[in-house]
Amino acid sequence: MDSRTAFCGALLLLVTLLPLSASAPSKLYIVYMGEKKHDDPSVVIASHHDMLISVFGSKDEAVRSIVYSYKHGFSGFAAMLTKSQAVAIAKFPEVVSVKPNIFHKTHTTRSWDFLGLDYNQPPQQPGLLKRAKYGEDVIMGVIDTGIWPESRSFDDNGYGPVPARWKGKCQSGQKFNATGCNRKIIGARWYGRGISAESLKIDYKSPRDLNGHGTHVASTIAGGEVQGVSYGGLGMGVARGGAPH
Repeated sequence: MDSRTAFCGALLLLVTLLPLSASAPSKLYIVYMGEKKHDDPSVVIASHHDMLISVFGSKDEAVRSIVYSYKHGFSGFAAMLTKSQAVAIAKFPEVVSVKPNIFHKTHTTRSWDFLGLDYNQPPQQPGLLKRAKYGEDVIMGVIDTGIWPESRSFDDNGYGPVPARWKGKCQSGQKFNATGCNRKIIGARWYGRGISAESLKIDYKSPRDLNGHGTHVASTIAGGEVQGVSYGGLGMGVARGGAPH
């Protein structure tokens, strides 16, 4: 083999290798390194850069690949990596784990659908929720911080009369009238005997919910169907309880 043949062979090898490295797809990986070894955040970030430089072989590419540096509560970073680069980083002794980033769907207003208790089911395939008549005619009691009856989750539109077997009452009190009860909220009582006056300062002396916890729990259990609910625009969907009727 003369020098011209060897040069052509080397040139052909270079041409076939370049597309492989250039076309390797990158995606976001989360690199967790456990407890941070330095109190200075800039030093922690520098250690992340050093690790990426050793893999990329270029400081510019390493810095360009990094998306987030986790430098306060623990050490780690998120970076755009190829699969082979992620494998290489996982072999560093200071690395605890390397995992691809995952997109999760929000279930803020879809928890029951997530559990298979779908509200809208085809007639030919009735699920558990439909077979249970959506909780119709079931009386549920909740011991919690109270309730906010104005919530749309407790609208009684479309409900029949209160079950005849119900023997409870709706108790008026601070910021809460008996008219707050309806055919959905069929009873509400407040118990505060034996509680110090100091403790009662942080609560209404009635079934009225001050901090929202009881309202949240009650609506999660038996809240009616409310369309277009979100939290600041996030998790838009239908909010309802497990037994909405």
